Amino acid sequence: MRWNYTPVHAESVATLARSLGTSPIVAELLVRLGHTSPEPAARFLQPTLAELGDPFLLPNLGAAVDRLLRAIREKESIVILGDYDVDGVSSTALLAGILRRFDLNPRYAVPRRLEEGYGLTRSALDRVLEQGRPGLFVSLDCGTNSTAEIAYLRLRGVDVIVVDHHRAKEAPQLDAILVNPHVHPGAGNADWRHLCTVGLVFKLCHGLLKRLREAQDPRAFAIKLKDYLDLVALGTVADLVPLLGENRVLARHGLRVLAMTRHPGLLALMQVAGLKPEQGLTPVDISFRLGPRINASGRLADAALSVDLLLSDDPAFCRQAAEQLDTLNRERQDIERGITEQAEELVEKHYADACGLVLFDEGWHPGVVGIVAGRISRKYHRPAIVLGHEGDIAKGSGRGLAGFDLVEVLGACQSCLDTWGGHPMAVGVSLKKSRIAEFRTLFVETIARTNGAAHEPGLELAGWLEAADVGEKLMDQLEQLHPFGQGNPEPVFGLRKVQLPRATEIFKEQHFRFVTEDAEGRRLGGVAWKFARRRPPTGVPLELAVRLNWNHFNGRRTLQLELLDWRLPPGENSA
Repeated sequence: MRWNYTPVHAESVATLARSLGTSPIVAELLVRLGHTSPEPAARFLQPTLAELGDPFLLPNLGAAVDRLLRAIREKESIVILGDYDVDGVSSTALLAGILRRFDLNPRYAVPRRLEEGYGLTRSALDRVLEQGRPGLFVSLDCGTNSTAEIAYLRLRGVDVIVVDHHRAKEAPQLDAILVNPHVHPGAGNADWRHLCTVGLVFKLCHGLLKRLREAQDPRAFAIKLKDYLDLVALGTVADLVPLLGENRVLARHGLRVLAMTRHPGLLALMQVAGLKPEQGLTPVDISFRLGPRINASGRLADAALSVDLLLSDDPAFCRQAAEQLDTLNRERQDIERGITEQAEELVEKHYADACGLVLFDEGWHPGVVGIVAGRISRKYHRPAIVLGHEGDIAKGSGRGLAGFDLVEVLGACQSCLDTWGGHPMAVGVSLKKSRIAEFRTLFVETIARTNGAAHEPGLELAGWLEAADVGEKLMDQLEQLHPFGQGNPEPVFGLRKVQLPRATEIFKEQHFRFVTEDAEGRRLGGVAWKFARRRPPTGVPLELAVRLNWNHFNGRRTLQLELLDWRLPPGENSA
């Protein structure tokens, strides 16, 4: 694996470090993120909720607020339909929870993935309308491309609001109020251009509260919108949007609110996931612990269970629902593990040299192929589409790489596809099985034409450290850069002049623990995941590529290196 390190302007780093009173290591990370001036760099380190812009600057948000005000005033029947992923589920729970505070009781629905497919489909609408025709229908995290379905609602006299962040295939001609910054990009909206749907719903709720407070509605003054940031953090982190601008503000403060949440559903979910919020929460806890459990019901059953959990005030129900989601997640993991093994075998046998991957098998469950696509994309460092079987249709998901726009690639392949959509890092597609080979060829050709070397694996080092640099002081300074995620990647450091004084300790047959030692005999412990087959030698100088983490165990917190790769110093012979 290549180690890539691009030096940055040393004088800029030194100037920034002096201005902010921080270490050159943190200053270098800020410069790499484009923060070369003290004022924006300081705002990045200490993002505040006051930085959130006026919600009414977002195109069409004012019209959406006005329509909700009318619904509140006239006590209208409202239906909310949200997508079945974490963003859609958290968006639905946020809007439904706020509207309940104004004496409304909105019905909510989530598409049944295996029966109704993705998004705002006729079958999902028919199911909703069977329970009565609402005065207002709100579509969350889907609907931008649903012209026919919205026309179907309008013919029945139903008003429609769509809040979505997915790209439009063409200029939408919707008979609806559409809040989507990708469709209606306004001047100066860079901070919210990359909000996911739950972030847009937060802005919508902010605008609604402002209007109701202006009208002196006492119910609006009783609501602290900050208390709902735990839901916003869930969708923002899980949906792989860049954690910059307003997303950074929402995620940073949302993770803190999540760690102190009073929502019984989230408390129950954290308990079954084995999280200890008093130790603090990170995006990894959402991405790998909470998010998969919320997603599990939508992948294998009915995602409305996750919305029920997030909205419930009944601790007994929440415990039961969280345990059910945990069981579904374990079932999902078993299915996904088998599909991943088969997908890796396909890559190794048939597509080892392809710069993009399109994988399909008749036996693959379409509800879990998105997770498999993520694993395949990360392992082989190239865009991957993984498709499952659904009648005559192949349906699945794709995952991309940072700096690589999957939506643009699918746009070049749309002649092969029945449906497609999403955002640069994650997409959904469906097509006739007879056209998979054609799609694969076009997909690979498009990637080769635009970014043919994308699949070459490499580690991007954020900086080089001596072992003496690594300690609690550095960790406290790095804490200011949290949360890490898309657009603000967790830094990988090169560590020089270390050696292992004793052999590594293998555990669970795949991983190992190790201890490093610098020239002065100072020791640091670490762990290497799935590295048991490639262990470094002992007693010789090494260079390590690591992330720096806290390890919590038995009530104690210790600094831990997470090993991503190792090598002998350049010029040394291989051991």
